[in-house]
Amino acid sequence: MHKHGTPRHFWYLCMLPFSPLCRKIEAAGFIPDCFFSARRNNMDSFEEQYQKAIENAVQKKVEDNLRNPEMNADYDKYQLDCLLNPDKHADIEGIADCICENEEKGSLGNECFFASLEADETGKVTVNPAIPVGCTSCLMHGKPGNPADRKELLPVFELLNHSDVPVYALIAPAYISQFSEEVTPGKLRSTFKHLGFAGMIEVALFADILTMKEAMEFDRSIKTDKDFMLTSCCCPMWIAMIRKVYGQLVPHIPPSVSPMIASGRAIKLLHPEAKTVFIGPCIAKKAEAREKDVAGAIDYVLTFQEVQDILDMTGIRPEQEKEDLRDHSSTSGRIYARAGGVSTAVQSTLDRLHPNRPIPLKAERADGVPACKALLEKIKEGRLESNFIEGMGCAGGCVGGPKALIPRDEGRDHVNKYGLSASSYTPIDNPYVMDLLHRLGIDSIDALLEDTRIFSRHFDS
Repeated sequence: MHKHGTPRHFWYLCMLPFSPLCRKIEAAGFIPDCFFSARRNNMDSFEEQYQKAIENAVQKKVEDNLRNPEMNADYDKYQLDCLLNPDKHADIEGIADCICENEEKGSLGNECFFASLEADETGKVTVNPAIPVGCTSCLMHGKPGNPADRKELLPVFELLNHSDVPVYALIAPAYISQFSEEVTPGKLRSTFKHLGFAGMIEVALFADILTMKEAMEFDRSIKTDKDFMLTSCCCPMWIAMIRKVYGQLVPHIPPSVSPMIASGRAIKLLHPEAKTVFIGPCIAKKAEAREKDVAGAIDYVLTFQEVQDILDMTGIRPEQEKEDLRDHSSTSGRIYARAGGVSTAVQSTLDRLHPNRPIPLKAERADGVPACKALLEKIKEGRLESNFIEGMGCAGGCVGGPKALIPRDEGRDHVNKYGLSASSYTPIDNPYVMDLLHRLGIDSIDALLEDTRIFSRHFDS
């Protein structure tokens, strides 16, 4: 792992054009031409173009240099378009020019759980842009030169540099200590203001609200020993696995949006002119933000790695920023970031709401795509012994996301510590929850079971 958390394979990918071995691999057709076109024409590599693009953004020269055809001649046009206009591109792409051997074509389905890798009669491998959900298996386990993840940093910087509308940073619960232990939540809040954001919102506060909603949905839906409920609304990979592969289980998903979507919708209800940027360790969130029924809540999604790239280029050191501490979330919302956190949060909240419930919550969880698949198969086969099922696509939960900056075990420990430091244990005890709900026009927690324009979502298979 790089000191800022960049996976080793990414730096290896960036050095491939200089490797003699890579030429043999290219000749075999395994590496997309887009990763070599720059070198063949004496252009910079993709990583070098990305770094130059960040530098131009920091210096407020994107319009003058990168968007000016007379000034960007040294850039590969396709790669530059990926950076400047990420909304026109898939969340994961770059594999379109790969060629595999005939005997390998049959194994494509094993490479991607969502079957998004396809091969035509010539052996050309492509990624179906309508299918990927950001699980990153093709990034992490594919051949060298396989696809790169979508980067949204440049349009965010252009927005910060040239727009008069407020831009809010919505930070995922996994953020604690990602930028070093010295970077407190208050210092990170000041850092985002230094970068030009109007403020930093902890999405954990909205995880609090969704915890109450899911606890109440459980109480409403689980009436017999055979009933069960699927969560977690916070993980788009888990939801995608159910919707795309195990459609018969969709009716067991409660009608809730993710905390990310809830936070974006709430900000735009209170500040209609605002722009929202979600920041976390997850690539799948980029896909979730563009799903048709929730699109518009989140304008851009940045990863922790992209934020670190900004900090490196600007020279801003978050640990030296002033403290701007605002403690709004409870333990329940904060521990969403680690595996088992949602189950624990809903359990403790349900106990506060209905301590003597005749059918208690019995949780079972899985984290990582293989474990989630095994659990869903178990449910499909009728071998389930629990009634509240939590799934997270990344091993360890969000702290194990592909763009986390620290090891997942370390991230889990920091999340647990931060959770225990909260002034409220459950959202029922959190005064900020009711205050926010009132501001959003919701007068009681019972109203969360109604079809609200902020917290509700209706799934289909």
